[in-house]
Amino acid sequence: MQPLARRPLRFGLSLAPDASAPLVRIAQDADRYGLDLLGVRDRPYLRDTADALTLMATALAVTPRIRVLPAVACLPLRPPALLAKALATMDALNGGRVELGLGAGTSWDGVEAYGGPRLGAAAARRSLEEAVQIIRLHWSDQNGLRFQGEHHRFAASQAGPAPAHQIGIWFGVTGPRALDLAGRVADGWIAPSSLVPPKRLAEGQRRLDDAAARAGRAPSELRRVYLLEGSIDGRDSRGFLHGPPRQWVYEMTELAVGHGVDTFLFGGDPQQLPVFALEVVPAVREQAARERRGLSAGPAPNAAPAQAAPAQ
Repeated sequence: MQPLARRPLRFGLSLAPDASAPLVRIAQDADRYGLDLLGVRDRPYLRDTADALTLMATALAVTPRIRVLPAVACLPLRPPALLAKALATMDALNGGRVELGLGAGTSWDGVEAYGGPRLGAAAARRSLEEAVQIIRLHWSDQNGLRFQGEHHRFAASQAGPAPAHQIGIWFGVTGPRALDLAGRVADGWIAPSSLVPPKRLAEGQRRLDDAAARAGRAPSELRRVYLLEGSIDGRDSRGFLHGPPRQWVYEMTELAVGHGVDTFLFGGDPQQLPVFALEVVPAVREQAARERRGLSAGPAPNAAPAQAAPAQ
């Protein structure tokens, strides 16, 4: 795997749009606590969930700085041209604070019940690739647009509206062929910890990098987003991402320094958001910066080998 660019770390919240939760307040808290991103899960087929795009627009209207994205948009129920228009509009009206997490589809029973198509894995990947082409056409400055694919078609006399900045398209995928596609056409990868634990993360990174390199792209340009599905509680560890704040600091620092993750989305209970944002995040920033400086400096010339710390 090629060395990754050491981007500044970014931290955010992955919010389940439970209609009974104080969603606006949670979004405002995430912004007030200094988080960089608010990801909104898009599962419209689940009962008692708010619409993800509507919630994103509301969150942008009531916050001054946080960036917002669907994490990830349910493509089978979001026609790509309409999705592109909605996100570009939000981005233009809110100072360039929108990104796009995009998935090929899952929970096919729910998708089908809401009027979407049921696709196999290969067809879902082709649909995803076509959608990216349409979305980028819609955001371009071209005229006389036309696209005819296997799963999507699109025609418009002119593109637009244009977003305020170049919106990143980050794929929320896990399969090897989908990672190949992400390396070829996406701007980043969103990996959920429940499906891509650290032992699988390195393999996924290599797959992503190799596909990018084969396509003539710089792997370092792809953003690496990790969805932290766990809980911050107790005094003792109960496994990966299940334990006290000090455990989270250690594990997230290892993900950043050892695995090249540059963006973290907290997917746990929003009630734990203050601990994550105000205690864990600053400690990870500090520890990761310290370890990165150490790696950059390397061992001093003729330095003696480091000795193990004495047992306490």
